[in-house]
Amino acid sequence: MEKISLWMSKFQFAGYDLYHFIACFFLFSIIGWMVESAYMSLCNRKLTNRGFMTGPFCPIYGFGATLGYIFLHPFAHNIIALYIVGAFLATLFEYLVAKLMMKLFGEVWWDYNNKFCNYKGVICLESTLAWGLYAVIIISFLFEKVISFVDRYPRAWVLKTIALVLAMAVIDFGYHFAMSVKIKEETREGLYEKKEEIIDFYHKMIGR
Repeated sequence: MEKISLWMSKFQFAGYDLYHFIACFFLFSIIGWMVESAYMSLCNRKLTNRGFMTGPFCPIYGFGATLGYIFLHPFAHNIIALYIVGAFLATLFEYLVAKLMMKLFGEVWWDYNNKFCNYKGVICLESTLAWGLYAVIIISFLFEKVISFVDRYPRAWVLKTIALVLAMAVIDFGYHFAMSVKIKEETREGLYEKKEEIIDFYHKMIGR
């Protein structure tokens, strides 16, 4: 783990190394899932899982937060510019993700067709305005708090936790991806057989 940590330290982006960005990616993936699932649960008046996977993990928020920080941190001291640029880039990101989903799965996991001023149901004015607000909150306040939280713990412990979460996410995503593209039953069953291999690989990686 020490060698991996040293290797990650060589890559610097926007004032932080790769280690911090990977840790933030995983934390924001979980935070994003929690926020959206809580919001949709209130709207639907029942528990709603907004993630593609079963577990509390939504990678689009992890990518959005970490990439957003890299591109938007120069605007951190100009709230108006941060809001406008953040809203635009996040909306563009949402649109591109929707196009990718259509290519991979034949569907998009959200629907804005009933929203005012929407485009093909994948982006809308309401979400764009919300993305701008999220950009201000994340860049001006939340990202630094998450970094401080990560730094409370030894790097070796954080990396082991990331490895475990990654292994679980790969299994979870692999199964749901298989279900979504309707692959053959025998291939789907093969995912279960690979589960133990992935877990064994994780144990070897953390030295147990």
